Amino acid sequence: MILKGSQRGGGQDLAAHLMRMDDNEHVRVHELREFASDNLRGAFKEAEAISRGTKCRQYLFSLSLSPPESAAVTEAEFERAIDDAERRLGLDGQPRAIVFHEKEGRRHAHAVWSRIDAATMTARPMSFFKKKLVGLSRDLYLEHGWEMPRGIAREGMRDPRNFTLAEWQQAKRREQDPRWLKAAVQSCWQASDSAPAFSRALEDHGCFLARGDRRGHVIIDHDGEVHSLPRVLGLKTKDVKARLGDGDALPSVEATRKALAKRMTPAIKRHVAESRTKFQKSVATLAHAKMEMTHRHRDGRAKLAQDQTRTLDAETKARAARLPKGLRGLWHRITGQYQKVRAQNEAEAKASRERQAQERQQLIDRQREERARLQIEFKSLRNRQAEELLELRRELGRFFKFSRGLDPGPARKREMSVGLGLER
Repeated sequence: MILKGSQRGGGQDLAAHLMRMDDNEHVRVHELREFASDNLRGAFKEAEAISRGTKCRQYLFSLSLSPPESAAVTEAEFERAIDDAERRLGLDGQPRAIVFHEKEGRRHAHAVWSRIDAATMTARPMSFFKKKLVGLSRDLYLEHGWEMPRGIAREGMRDPRNFTLAEWQQAKRREQDPRWLKAAVQSCWQASDSAPAFSRALEDHGCFLARGDRRGHVIIDHDGEVHSLPRVLGLKTKDVKARLGDGDALPSVEATRKALAKRMTPAIKRHVAESRTKFQKSVATLAHAKMEMTHRHRDGRAKLAQDQTRTLDAETKARAARLPKGLRGLWHRITGQYQKVRAQNEAEAKASRERQAQERQQLIDRQREERARLQIEFKSLRNRQAEELLELRRELGRFFKFSRGLDPGPARKREMSVGLGLER
């Protein structure tokens, strides 16, 4: 189970993010502990109000728990992992919220604690929390027998194709998978030993090396999108400069985009647009099926929740009726019958909660299996798009390479004067 934690403020922004239904197929607030409010916004307002009596600005600690895609993790197992994290992080007994999300057939959880200890009006320290979470994550993988990611099994072995939130959002806007670009650029980096060789290798994939305004070396793809080269490679800026130099001789982003626009003929632009349109039509069909399935699943869960609430209310009333009041109740207390009935009621109530949790889990598992079958179609479509985009990039690379030597006249001289590193 991958664990990612962070100290933060902005409780209302976090509450809005955790309750987003447009970005998640299912959202459920599972627990609000030690809060007076019965909703997430109100709970985080309480935490913020208490924090104002201290100098702490990052008054919350947020933790996300993401099990492997194929794993069926129960609510109880998520709770145990969260309890373990709470102990290791030194957040025992602090106000806590737990929210479950489901997206693309995968289920994950978010736990948020208030760091402010109301008794002492101090913030709980969060020293070395990343190292503690990695240790807990490793233990969870071993406990459940899941295949452990390289970056968790051994420090420093993180998959270089992993991407940040900013990279994912940028790729999402372009309807691309950021791993495709990373794989291509890293392949070019490994196959070249100098700046000219690297620039030529990038061009073969429809990408170009340029000088960023503040980020040193950047890459520009055929759409004109700018990507930080050190970030794509997963290297430090100084390591990139050690091989490529300081990059002062490279063309600017604006010059590269202008030169790229000249070389992107109407036929090529039409080819790119047709490829995107074809993919969007296929996605729209699957998206409609996903929307209908999501609404049906939400209705099923809402009905189950209503049925369970009615059942729980009826059982609670029946158990309360067993406890006599008045003189008879006093006699029950004296004889010890009251404690026996109360213990029986508590045991039955616990069994009822466990039964309902099992019913809820069984429904979720059935729905996830159905959603997983649809997700296979999404993945197949994305793989086809990936192959088409990679082939399109290669075609663009071949065209750009071919077009380099077509016109040695004034136009080419002007292009060279811009400093665009496409001729290397």
